[in-house]
Amino acid sequence: MGVGRNMESEKWNAIGPDFSAVPPHPFVMPRAFVAGVEFPDNTQPGWWFAFCRHQILLNQTGQIPLLSGLNEIGLSPVRTQFLGTLAGKPCYSAELAKEIEIPEGLRVEGLRSQYTRLDDDLFALAGRAYQIMEWDRTHQYCGHCATEMMNTGNDRAKRCPNCGLRQYPRLSPAIIVLISRGNELLLARAPRFREGLYSVLAGFVEPGESLEETVAREVYEEVGIAIKDIRYFGSQPWPFPNSLMIGFTASYAGGEIVIDGKEIEAANWFTKENLPPVPGPLSIARQLIEWFVAEC
Repeated sequence: MGVGRNMESEKWNAIGPDFSAVPPHPFVMPRAFVAGVEFPDNTQPGWWFAFCRHQILLNQTGQIPLLSGLNEIGLSPVRTQFLGTLAGKPCYSAELAKEIEIPEGLRVEGLRSQYTRLDDDLFALAGRAYQIMEWDRTHQYCGHCATEMMNTGNDRAKRCPNCGLRQYPRLSPAIIVLISRGNELLLARAPRFREGLYSVLAGFVEPGESLEETVAREVYEEVGIAIKDIRYFGSQPWPFPNSLMIGFTASYAGGEIVIDGKEIEAANWFTKENLPPVPGPLSIARQLIEWFVAEC
Protein backbone atom coordinates (compact mmCIF):
# COMPACT_ATOMS: atom_id res chain seq x y z
CA MET A 1 0.00 0.00 0.00
CA GLY A 2 1.09 3.59 -0.60
CA VAL A 3 3.35 3.08 -3.65
CA GLY A 4 1.18 5.17 -5.92
CA ARG A 5 0.94 8.24 -3.72
CA ASN A 6 4.62 9.17 -4.30
CA MET A 7 4.64 8.68 -8.07
CA GLU A 8 6.44 11.84 -9.18
CA SER A 9 5.51 11.24 -12.81
CA GLU A 10 1.81 11.39 -12.04
CA LYS A 11 0.24 14.64 -13.27
CA TRP A 12 -3.20 15.41 -11.97
CA ASN A 13 -5.89 16.77 -14.23
CA ALA A 14 -8.83 16.78 -11.84
CA ILE A 15 -11.76 19.06 -12.51
CA GLY A 16 -14.77 20.13 -10.51
CA PRO A 17 -18.03 18.21 -10.54
CA ASP A 18 -20.07 18.25 -13.76
CA PHE A 19 -23.41 17.35 -12.26
CA SER A 20 -25.13 17.49 -15.65
CA ALA A 21 -23.24 14.32 -16.60
CA VAL A 22 -23.98 12.42 -13.39
CA PRO A 23 -26.94 10.03 -13.61
CA PRO A 24 -29.36 9.74 -10.68
CA HIS A 25 -28.59 6.90 -8.32
CA PRO A 26 -30.85 4.80 -6.09
CA PHE A 27 -29.89 6.54 -2.84
CA VAL A 28 -31.30 9.95 -3.87
CA MET A 29 -34.65 10.92 -2.36
CA PRO A 30 -37.08 12.50 -4.86
CA ARG A 31 -39.51 13.62 -2.13
CA ALA A 32 -38.47 16.36 0.27
CA PHE A 33 -36.56 14.99 3.24
CA VAL A 34 -35.63 17.21 6.17
CA ALA A 35 -33.06 15.68 8.52
CA GLY A 36 -33.64 15.91 12.26
CA VAL A 37 -32.29 14.61 15.55
CA GLU A 38 -34.79 15.47 18.32
CA PHE A 39 -37.84 13.25 18.59
CA PRO A 40 -41.13 15.05 17.83
CA ASP A 41 -43.64 15.53 20.64
CA ASN A 42 -46.63 14.26 18.68
CA THR A 43 -47.56 10.67 17.89
CA GLN A 44 -48.21 11.23 14.20
CA PRO A 45 -47.79 8.00 12.22
CA GLY A 46 -44.38 7.78 10.60
CA TRP A 47 -42.12 5.48 8.64
CA TRP A 48 -40.32 2.92 10.81
CA PHE A 49 -37.08 1.50 9.41
CA ALA A 50 -36.47 -1.33 11.87
CA PHE A 51 -33.55 -3.73 11.51
CA CYS A 52 -32.97 -7.19 12.91
CA ARG A 53 -29.28 -7.87 12.48
CA HIS A 54 -28.68 -6.76 8.88
CA GLN A 55 -32.23 -7.20 7.63
CA ILE A 56 -35.03 -4.66 7.40
CA LEU A 57 -38.56 -5.15 8.71
CA LEU A 58 -41.35 -5.14 6.09
CA ASN A 59 -45.13 -5.33 6.43
CA GLN A 60 -47.37 -7.88 4.74
CA THR A 61 -47.29 -5.94 1.45
CA GLY A 62 -43.49 -5.81 1.46
CA GLN A 63 -43.31 -2.11 2.39
CA ILE A 64 -41.87 -0.05 5.24
CA PRO A 65 -44.39 0.02 8.12
CA LEU A 66 -46.21 3.33 8.64
CA LEU A 67 -46.99 3.40 12.37
CA SER A 68 -47.26 5.61 15.43
CA GLY A 69 -44.81 3.23 17.11
CA LEU A 70 -43.48 -0.30 16.85
CA ASN A 71 -45.59 -1.24 19.87
CA GLU A 72 -48.56 -1.17 17.49
CA ILE A 73 -47.29 -4.41 15.98
CA GLY A 74 -46.07 -5.92 19.23
CA LEU A 75 -42.38 -5.07 18.93
CA SER A 76 -40.12 -3.47 21.54
CA PRO A 77 -36.94 -2.08 19.96
CA VAL A 78 -33.57 -2.08 21.72
CA ARG A 79 -32.91 1.50 20.56
CA THR A 80 -34.61 4.00 18.29
CA GLN A 81 -33.38 7.08 16.43
CA PHE A 82 -35.28 9.97 14.87
CA LEU A 83 -34.17 10.60 11.29
CA GLY A 84 -36.26 13.60 10.23
CA THR A 85 -39.35 14.00 8.05
CA LEU A 86 -40.13 12.76 4.55
CA ALA A 87 -42.86 14.83 2.89
CA GLY A 88 -43.98 15.89 6.37
CA LYS A 89 -44.10 12.39 7.87
CA PRO A 90 -41.68 11.55 10.71
CA CYS A 91 -39.10 8.85 10.02
CA TYR A 92 -37.42 6.59 12.56
CA SER A 93 -34.76 3.91 12.60
CA ALA A 94 -34.77 1.14 15.16
CA GLU A 95 -32.63 -1.75 16.31
CA LEU A 96 -34.46 -4.98 17.07
CA ALA A 97 -33.03 -7.68 19.31
CA LYS A 98 -31.28 -10.50 17.45
CA GLU A 99 -33.48 -13.14 19.06
CA ILE A 100 -36.77 -11.26 18.55
CA GLU A 101 -39.77 -13.13 17.18
CA ILE A 102 -41.17 -11.38 14.13
CA PRO A 103 -44.99 -11.07 14.38
CA GLU A 104 -47.14 -12.97 11.92
CA GLY A 105 -47.71 -11.08 8.70
CA LEU A 106 -44.35 -9.28 8.92
CA ARG A 107 -40.95 -10.34 7.65
CA VAL A 108 -37.31 -9.24 7.49
CA GLU A 109 -35.25 -9.20 4.30
CA GLY A 110 -31.86 -7.94 3.16
CA LEU A 111 -31.74 -4.24 2.29
CA ARG A 112 -30.09 -4.72 -1.11
CA SER A 113 -32.93 -6.98 -2.23
CA GLN A 114 -35.40 -4.12 -1.76
CA TYR A 115 -33.98 -2.08 -4.63
CA THR A 116 -36.88 -1.47 -7.09
CA ARG A 117 -39.30 -3.06 -4.60
CA LEU A 118 -39.45 0.02 -2.37
CA ASP A 119 -40.16 3.56 -3.54
CA ASP A 120 -36.90 5.31 -4.41
CA ASP A 121 -37.07 7.72 -1.49
CA LEU A 122 -37.90 5.00 1.02
CA PHE A 123 -35.04 2.87 -0.25
CA ALA A 124 -32.68 5.83 0.02
CA LEU A 125 -33.88 6.59 3.52
CA ALA A 126 -33.53 2.93 4.51
CA GLY A 127 -29.82 3.19 3.69
CA ARG A 128 -29.48 6.26 5.90
CA ALA A 129 -31.49 4.59 8.66
CA TYR A 130 -29.29 1.51 8.66
CA GLN A 131 -26.09 3.54 8.98
CA ILE A 132 -27.43 5.64 11.86
CA MET A 133 -28.87 2.61 13.64
CA GLU A 134 -25.57 0.72 13.28
CA TRP A 135 -23.54 3.73 14.47
CA ASP A 136 -25.74 4.06 17.56
CA ARG A 137 -25.45 0.34 18.26
CA THR A 138 -21.66 0.24 18.01
CA HIS A 139 -20.94 3.50 19.90
CA GLN A 140 -22.64 2.93 23.22
CA TYR A 141 -19.35 3.31 25.11
CA CYS A 142 -16.41 5.65 24.83
CA GLY A 143 -13.54 4.24 22.83
CA HIS A 144 -11.06 6.10 25.06
CA CYS A 145 -12.23 5.50 28.63
CA ALA A 146 -15.14 3.02 28.24
CA THR A 147 -17.69 5.35 29.88
CA GLU A 148 -21.24 5.11 28.58
CA MET A 149 -21.76 7.69 25.86
CA MET A 150 -24.53 10.30 25.84
CA ASN A 151 -26.39 11.76 22.89
CA THR A 152 -25.63 15.46 22.52
CA GLY A 153 -29.24 16.17 21.63
CA ASN A 154 -28.69 19.09 19.28
CA ASP A 155 -26.81 17.25 16.54
CA ARG A 156 -26.07 13.69 15.41
CA ALA A 157 -23.25 13.02 17.81
CA LYS A 158 -22.34 11.29 21.06
CA ARG A 159 -20.25 12.75 23.86
CA CYS A 160 -18.43 11.03 26.68
CA PRO A 161 -19.42 12.65 30.02
CA ASN A 162 -16.09 11.57 31.53
CA CYS A 163 -13.37 12.55 29.04
CA GLY A 164 -15.36 14.67 26.58
CA LEU A 165 -14.64 12.54 23.49
CA ARG A 166 -17.13 13.18 20.68
CA GLN A 167 -18.19 10.59 18.13
CA TYR A 168 -20.10 11.29 14.92
CA PRO A 169 -21.65 8.76 12.52
CA ARG A 170 -18.82 7.03 10.73
CA LEU A 171 -18.34 7.36 6.99
CA SER A 172 -15.61 5.47 5.17
CA PRO A 173 -14.72 7.30 1.93
CA ALA A 174 -13.74 5.07 -0.97
CA ILE A 175 -12.91 5.82 -4.58
CA ILE A 176 -14.14 3.89 -7.59
CA VAL A 177 -12.68 4.55 -11.02
CA LEU A 178 -13.33 3.62 -14.63
CA ILE A 179 -10.12 3.60 -16.70
CA SER A 180 -10.41 3.91 -20.46
CA ARG A 181 -7.94 3.29 -23.28
CA GLY A 182 -9.53 4.47 -26.50
CA ASN A 183 -12.61 2.31 -27.01
CA GLU A 184 -11.58 -0.10 -24.23
CA LEU A 185 -12.19 -0.03 -20.49
CA LEU A 186 -10.31 -1.84 -17.75
CA LEU A 187 -12.31 -4.32 -15.69
CA ALA A 188 -11.07 -6.61 -12.94
CA ARG A 189 -12.40 -9.28 -10.65
CA ALA A 190 -11.77 -9.87 -6.97
CA PRO A 191 -11.72 -13.34 -5.39
CA ARG A 192 -14.90 -12.51 -3.46
CA PHE A 193 -16.92 -11.84 -6.65
CA ARG A 194 -19.40 -14.38 -7.94
CA GLU A 195 -18.19 -16.50 -10.83
CA GLY A 196 -17.48 -14.51 -13.99
CA LEU A 197 -18.25 -11.06 -12.56
CA TYR A 198 -15.94 -8.14 -13.38
CA SER A 199 -16.07 -4.54 -12.18
CA VAL A 200 -14.12 -1.29 -12.15
CA LEU A 201 -11.38 -0.71 -9.57
CA ALA A 202 -12.13 0.66 -6.11
CA GLY A 203 -10.42 1.19 -2.76
CA PHE A 204 -10.56 3.05 0.52
CA VAL A 205 -8.97 6.44 1.10
CA GLU A 206 -5.99 6.38 3.45
CA PRO A 207 -5.19 9.10 6.03
CA GLY A 208 -3.39 12.06 4.47
CA GLU A 209 -4.45 11.28 0.90
CA SER A 210 -6.40 13.37 -1.54
CA LEU A 211 -9.03 11.51 -3.54
CA GLU A 212 -6.91 11.80 -6.67
CA GLU A 213 -3.89 10.31 -4.88
CA THR A 214 -6.06 7.41 -3.76
CA VAL A 215 -7.20 6.78 -7.32
CA ALA A 216 -3.61 6.62 -8.64
CA ARG A 217 -2.34 4.54 -5.73
CA GLU A 218 -5.13 1.96 -5.87
CA VAL A 219 -4.78 1.56 -9.63
CA TYR A 220 -1.01 1.18 -9.43
CA GLU A 221 -1.16 -1.25 -6.51
CA GLU A 222 -3.88 -3.45 -7.96
CA VAL A 223 -3.05 -3.59 -11.68
CA GLY A 224 0.35 -1.86 -12.03
CA ILE A 225 -0.51 0.79 -14.62
CA ALA A 226 -0.25 4.59 -14.63
CA ILE A 227 -3.26 6.82 -15.34
CA LYS A 228 -3.96 10.45 -16.24
CA ASP A 229 -6.91 12.83 -16.72
CA ILE A 230 -8.55 11.92 -13.41
CA ARG A 231 -12.02 13.44 -13.45
CA TYR A 232 -14.88 13.44 -10.95
CA PHE A 233 -17.95 11.47 -12.06
CA GLY A 234 -20.35 11.31 -9.12
CA SER A 235 -20.83 9.88 -5.65
CA GLN A 236 -23.06 7.36 -3.95
CA PRO A 237 -23.71 6.59 -0.29
CA TRP A 238 -23.18 2.86 0.15
CA PRO A 239 -24.68 1.71 3.45
CA PHE A 240 -23.06 -1.75 3.43
CA PRO A 241 -22.16 -0.84 6.09
CA ASN A 242 -21.00 2.82 5.96
CA SER A 243 -19.09 3.76 2.81
CA LEU A 244 -19.29 6.85 0.63
CA MET A 245 -18.27 5.91 -2.90
CA ILE A 246 -16.67 8.74 -4.90
CA GLY A 247 -16.61 7.92 -8.59
CA PHE A 248 -13.95 9.00 -11.10
CA THR A 249 -13.00 8.40 -14.70
CA ALA A 250 -9.37 8.29 -15.86
CA SER A 251 -7.33 7.56 -18.98
CA TYR A 252 -4.60 4.98 -19.42
CA ALA A 253 -1.12 6.57 -19.35
CA GLY A 254 1.23 3.60 -19.58
CA GLY A 255 2.43 0.25 -18.28
CA GLU A 256 1.36 -3.36 -18.53
CA ILE A 257 -1.31 -4.97 -16.36
CA VAL A 258 0.28 -6.72 -13.40
CA ILE A 259 -2.34 -7.89 -10.88
CA ASP A 260 -1.51 -7.85 -7.19
CA GLY A 261 -2.78 -11.42 -6.69
CA LYS A 262 -4.52 -10.52 -3.42
CA GLU A 263 -7.30 -8.02 -4.00
CA ILE A 264 -7.39 -8.70 -7.74
CA GLU A 265 -7.21 -12.14 -9.35
CA ALA A 266 -7.83 -11.12 -12.98
CA ALA A 267 -7.93 -7.91 -15.03
CA ASN A 268 -8.19 -7.12 -18.72
CA TRP A 269 -9.25 -4.56 -21.31
CA PHE A 270 -12.75 -4.92 -22.76
CA THR A 271 -14.80 -3.17 -25.42
CA LYS A 272 -18.49 -2.47 -25.05
CA GLU A 273 -19.15 -5.33 -27.48
CA ASN A 274 -17.48 -7.99 -25.32
CA LEU A 275 -18.31 -6.97 -21.77
CA PRO A 276 -18.30 -9.73 -19.14
CA PRO A 277 -20.99 -9.90 -16.43
CA VAL A 278 -20.86 -6.59 -14.47
CA PRO A 279 -22.46 -5.30 -11.23
CA GLY A 280 -26.19 -4.64 -11.11
CA PRO A 281 -27.86 -1.23 -11.53
CA LEU A 282 -27.85 -0.52 -7.79
CA SER A 283 -24.15 0.40 -7.81
CA ILE A 284 -22.19 3.38 -9.09
CA ALA A 285 -19.87 0.81 -10.70
CA ARG A 286 -22.67 -0.04 -13.12
CA GLN A 287 -23.37 3.66 -13.72
CA LEU A 288 -19.73 4.22 -14.68
CA ILE A 289 -19.81 1.29 -17.09
CA GLU A 290 -23.09 2.40 -18.64
CA TRP A 291 -21.71 5.92 -19.05
CA PHE A 292 -18.68 4.52 -20.92
CA VAL A 293 -20.86 2.38 -23.17
CA ALA A 294 -23.06 5.38 -24.01
CA GLU A 295 -20.08 7.66 -24.67
CA CYS A 296 -17.91 5.24 -26.62
